Amino acid sequence: MRWLLETKHKATHESDKAKLRWLDSYLGGKRLEEIDRTLIDRIKFDREKVATAGTTNRYLALIRAILRRACDEWEWIDRVPKFKLFSEAEGRVRSLSPQEFDRLRRELPSHLADMAVFSVATGLRQANVKGLEWAFVDLERRHAWIPGSRHKNGKPHSVPLNEMALSVLRKQIGKHPTRVFTFGGEPIMQVNRRAWTKALGRAGIVDFRWHDLRHTFATWHRKAGTPSHGLQRRGGWKSGAMVERYAHVAPEALQDAASRLDAIGSYDLATPQRPTA
Repeated sequence: MRWLLETKHKATHESDKAKLRWLDSYLGGKRLEEIDRTLIDRIKFDREKVATAGTTNRYLALIRAILRRACDEWEWIDRVPKFKLFSEAEGRVRSLSPQEFDRLRRELPSHLADMAVFSVATGLRQANVKGLEWAFVDLERRHAWIPGSRHKNGKPHSVPLNEMALSVLRKQIGKHPTRVFTFGGEPIMQVNRRAWTKALGRAGIVDFRWHDLRHTFATWHRKAGTPSHGLQRRGGWKSGAMVERYAHVAPEALQDAASRLDAIGSYDLATPQRPTA
């Protein structure tokens, strides 16, 4: 309870509460000293039976964070049990070509098609697209922003609007006084998964999730020559390591950088031959 009170400002606050509800059957009623390696390992392997390694790690990381605060800040325990998280595969990168995306767009209901186009144009996550408000949009200056309280990394995110994004926004004018994306005059609270799945089938696209629209945004930018630091700022990634997942889609950029040394001279010219004895 103290953890939830002290971290209520976190973007993941509701997610933490959901995790703690699940963990209550293991941890509820126990003293902190009873939460040892044996108990945490039981939680680890039980959770892994019904979830991915990555999801299980989020539960374990929450336990570790709470115990560390109980030890280091609250001084309620003397030590934190040591335990390992599961190894995770490198993050998935799945994107569509412009031709594939156009097929998908044509098969989606108009309100979802608008959201999908806006997602690819801006790289915003689904939650930020669904919750976008007119108060955070400036059409004249071609700019939008996401407050830090609503952004995953906790920092305000500036969103430059290209013509693709602006064309979508102009279509939404007058539909709702505060929210940008609506259906039947009401704000969209959830993407219709059934409509999404059926549209993918009609478009002949498999293994593609809504979040992969963000990967599509990043992939298109890298192929267009957007440098890593520029892409990181446009996509609102917290670290450059996240952006480097897309380096392989545009290897010519690395080749161009490597070729700059050729202007200095070849290795043979730069390294004189030593006389033989």
